[in-house]
Amino acid sequence: MAEQDDVLHLIDDTGTAPDDSSVRKWKIAVIDDDRAVHEGTRFALSDYSLNGQGLEILSAYSAAEGRELMRAHKDIAAVLLDVIMETDVAGLDLVEYIRNEVRNETVRIILRTGQPGQAPERRVIVQYDINDYKAKTELTADKLFTSLTAALRSYQQLERMVQTRRGLEIIIDAASTLYDFKSMQRLAEGVLTQLASLLNVDCAGILVLRDDNKGDELSVLAGSGCYSRFIGAASSKSLDPDLRTMVEAAFKRRKHEFVDHRTVLYVRTGSGREVVVLLQAERQLSETDRSLVEIFGSRLSIAFDNVILYQQLHEANTQLEDRVAQRTRALMQANRRLSAQWLRLQRANGFKNEILGTVAHDLKNPLGVILGRTEMLTELISTAASKESVTSQIDHIRDATKRLTTMVDHLISDAMADAFDITIRREPVDIAALVNEVAEANQPLAVNKQQTITVSAPPNIVTMCDTDRIREAIDNLVSNAVKYSPIGGKISVTVSHEDDNTIIRVADQGAGLSPEDLGRLFGRFQRLSAKPTAGESSTGLGLSIVKRIIDMHGGEVTATSAGPNKGSTFTIVLPATEMS
Repeated sequence: MAEQDDVLHLIDDTGTAPDDSSVRKWKIAVIDDDRAVHEGTRFALSDYSLNGQGLEILSAYSAAEGRELMRAHKDIAAVLLDVIMETDVAGLDLVEYIRNEVRNETVRIILRTGQPGQAPERRVIVQYDINDYKAKTELTADKLFTSLTAALRSYQQLERMVQTRRGLEIIIDAASTLYDFKSMQRLAEGVLTQLASLLNVDCAGILVLRDDNKGDELSVLAGSGCYSRFIGAASSKSLDPDLRTMVEAAFKRRKHEFVDHRTVLYVRTGSGREVVVLLQAERQLSETDRSLVEIFGSRLSIAFDNVILYQQLHEANTQLEDRVAQRTRALMQANRRLSAQWLRLQRANGFKNEILGTVAHDLKNPLGVILGRTEMLTELISTAASKESVTSQIDHIRDATKRLTTMVDHLISDAMADAFDITIRREPVDIAALVNEVAEANQPLAVNKQQTITVSAPPNIVTMCDTDRIREAIDNLVSNAVKYSPIGGKISVTVSHEDDNTIIRVADQGAGLSPEDLGRLFGRFQRLSAKPTAGESSTGLGLSIVKRIIDMHGGEVTATSAGPNKGSTFTIVLPATEMS
């Protein structure tokens, strides 16, 4: 029999050491229907310590209570389990329950029995997943200490393996997740989330990014807990003094640091950027936790470089798209210019054909007159006709030549007015003085037809316009009035200022305009129903030139007539100031 001090006595001692909740303890479950066994176990292990951790002993007095206890405490390290309780195999059934239903593979089970023959050791060890088998009679204090220590060390190793496996699974899963992020901020948030999951703790964290050792130029990309208020900070001066000291020290130290409940990770990416992750956890990290954190940190450089490369690729793609869009716009503009040039060429070709038709038609008559009169003049000279007859033929030839010259001048002017690159040069112009100049220039033509031209133009009506172009437009209207007014007719030109516009009106007493004339009045090469009253020629271009000039000034030209033989009035409306 063992010495008295070595035997596990079942004594009634309810005193326990003060509980220090701040120190982690090994959880031990005693499941036995004999209360004395519970009390004796507590006494024998009252001063037990392993790796600086004491024991927290939990009690259950039946297999049913044991089931509840195991479900409620998943972190029990070892179980001292009696075999015979409610039934002869209640303890063995509980083993099956722990391993198969609760699926707790790490807890170490030490089977204790007072009747070894009831549950033979060999059969139990083979059939049931237990870790030790002891008869109650052989469990002295030393034996209990030895068995429990071996069980706890085995549990600790298994727990590390389980934590490592779980951590590696999280790291593997996190790798695919982190590599999917396309922005720095989302990646930073993912890093803090994955670290909290890896360590299985609630923690406050902050992730800071710095580019190429630029001093205070840093960015707080993510924060959790008490650090979330610093998100978006762009300088270490924006952080609290203590936090700023820790972050700056991490950038200088350039390596990981594990101190008490604080973890600091330092990562340098392949692109030269530096990342510091600081975590404040509720508990001190184990060696396994630290190893897993270091493995996780080694993957962060790739994740950040992946995001940087994605952003660079995205920027390059955006720039390429912008260049393609610019080139496309340039090509479209060039195509539009070519199309416009093609249209201008077609219009120019059409205009050329119209000019040729007009020349062929309008120049034929005066050329015929010149040719006929020249032949007559030749015959008169050969027959020694009187001087008066010769002079008369010469006068006819001179008149036809003047008409021909006038028509050529008009064609040249009209062709120039039809050019597509005409520009308007605006300057302050005294419209009253300009109208008087035009009227004075047309006086000889009016005198030949015994007509009178009156001008009513108040002084100092200044308008922003092109002097030469407006003179040409007014001259066309006045010369038309002379051309289509009867012998002895009256022509009036008035200038007024109305609603910030300059109004120029040219009225005559000519043949007037029919409704059909008014509808096609300003088209090119239009032949109107009215005819010049003295046989003057007309190309049908004058009014179209007037409209084009006035349109280019942002103005408007209109015509009114009371009907045939009731005269007509042409009105030009010009903005008095330059249009913005």
